[in-house]
This record gives sequence, structure tokens and C-alpha cells, in this order.
Amino acid sequence: MPTPANTLRIAVLPGDGIGPEVTAATLAVLEALARRHGIGLAFEELRAGAFCYRDTGTAMSEETFARAASADAILLGAMGWPEIRAADGTEIAPQLDLRFRLNLYAGVRPCRALPGVPVALADPRAREIDFVIVRESTEGLFFSRDRGTVTQEMAEETLRITRATTERLARFSFGLARRRAERRGRPGRVTLVDKANVFRAFAFMRGIFAEVAREHPDIAHGAHHVDAMALDLVRRPWAFDVLPTENMFGDILSDLGAGLVGGMGFAPSADIGDTHAVFQPAHGTAPDIAGRGLANPAATILSAAMMLDWLADRGAGQAFAEAAAELEAAVEAAFAAGLRTPATSAGRTGRRRPRAPSPRGSA
Repeated sequence: MPTPANTLRIAVLPGDGIGPEVTAATLAVLEALARRHGIGLAFEELRAGAFCYRDTGTAMSEETFARAASADAILLGAMGWPEIRAADGTEIAPQLDLRFRLNLYAGVRPCRALPGVPVALADPRAREIDFVIVRESTEGLFFSRDRGTVTQEMAEETLRITRATTERLARFSFGLARRRAERRGRPGRVTLVDKANVFRAFAFMRGIFAEVAREHPDIAHGAHHVDAMALDLVRRPWAFDVLPTENMFGDILSDLGAGLVGGMGFAPSADIGDTHAVFQPAHGTAPDIAGRGLANPAATILSAAMMLDWLADRGAGQAFAEAAAELEAAVEAAFAAGLRTPATSAGRTGRRRPRAPSPRGSA
């Protein structure tokens, strides 16, 4: 079969643990989907992660970074391993390096109930859960990564929030809410999650968000303190739409959201900037089931659907959008028809923390 003229190059970083397993399953689906829709996808596999660090002394070489950065999109498995740590005791997380170095400020974490997949809440409205956390992924408390001060007597980390990044995050969130409203046929709403009642940094963030909100009068907006949001995501998660928030808050709340809709094995994600994007499952490397054929690839497959949709938005063509929609619909139809992976059947939906200590994987 001839290669389509609009072939795009996808950098693939399978990573560690179950990462290569779920990545291989996803590539098999993408290859078939590409043939079906006549779209060109060329995959280049690159090595990075904890075992790469163990074997070479670096978690991601500069050559690998350059190859990934030059690709049209990056598809990442899961990275990290409990027994492989940096000299300071932290996990090996090149996915964080990609976020910072490529300025991927919008961490998109969809939380949506899938047909046929058990949800955590008994309320029948839980079947309507469909919200997106937009985690700012380059600042916040994660700004202190590799910058914090640690002595024998104290440890100190610094939270940073800037106007420029907050404005971009807010505009991205309102744009996302508008696209979701058009697709779902109902009004969109953006709810900032912060801690503005205690910290000046978050009061600053809330003020900037309010300024940007005035640019989007067609989209309803509001703000929620993070502790109240944690409560309401259990009490009434079906009431929310798009939730932009600080880096650490988004890290925590996105795990809560995944737990509501079946577990980490159903949690896709994307880290998006102005010119680059990384797509990966939100789960970690699950060392206790790695290599046993038990991992649930749904989160990675759904992340790939997000990748196709993003490529379509960037001008790849309508065929990419149609392929994304078909892939997402196929996942829904399969689980609605009763499909279960070994992990989901045992209540093991790619959980992030199989034992302590455990890698956070996507962080």
C-alpha cells in the first residue's frame, strides 16, 4: 500500500513496566485505523525511562529528546520503577522533562464514565460524569522540581504562578469548554480550582482568570476552593465541565476523577503546548503485573484518540478527526458489549500504586 502524502511522524516512547505492553496494543489499533481512514502515521520508537537510566545513566538522551521534539506528536507509555531512583531519591520521570522543556502548560485529563464500565458511585447520575481537569503542568508547586532547598534541618519548595501562563491556561480552558459545548449540544462551564482564601498566589491566579473570563461571555464560569472541589467531585461530579487548576492540585484531583469512572486504566491524558503535545495514559508502570498480559490498554488507546483529534485541529485533515471519533466510539462500544481485560475483571484497572514505594508514572 502506498504511503499517504500527508504522513505524520509520531515519536513513541514505550517506557517501563506495562508501558511497552499498552503501547504495543495501541500501535496495533492505530495501524489498522490508519489504513481504514487512509491517513499516514509513521511511528519512531525511542528509548527513555527508568531502565534506560539504569543502563545508560540518563533517563532520556539529548538525541532522543531532539527526535521527539521534532515529531508531529509524542505518544508515551508509562515511565518509572520503584527500585530505580535518582541520587536524591526521586523517581525517574522524563515525562516531566518533556513538559517543562516543550512548555506543555495544559495537562488535559478527561474523566468520563464509559458504557459498561462500573463507576464508583451508586447514584444513577454517576453514569453522566463527563468533566475535564486542565492541569497547569509547568509551574505551580512542580516549579520547584530540582530547585528546592533541602538541608539536615528543613526542606523548602516554592510555588510559582505567572500571569502569562495563567492567561494561556484560562484561554485554553475556555476554548476547550466551547468545543465541548458544540459537540455535546449543551452549555459549557469553566470552574477554576484554587485555594484563593489562604494563599496570595491563588488569589492572584483567580484575578487573572476573571479577566480572561470576560473575554468569553458565552461560557459560564466560576471558582471553587480545592478542598471543596474534592468534596464535590464525590458528591456531585456530574455537575462539572472544565476544571483548570494548579499543577499539584491537578495531579491529585485527576486521580480522584479516574477513580470515579473505573480506575486509572480508563484515564487518558494529554500535555499540550502551543507547538508540541504528549499523549499518554495517566496510570503508572504497575510493576506487579508487568509482563503478565494483564494490563488494561484502554487509557493509552483513548490517549491516542486524543492525539488524532489534536492533529486534526492542527490541520492534518478531517480524516484524522473521523479516525479519532471512530476510535473513541469503538472503545465505548467494546466495553458496553461486556469486554473486560484481566485487570478490570479483577478490579485492577492499571492502578498507579501496586505497592510502596511505587512510581507515579505519569506524575
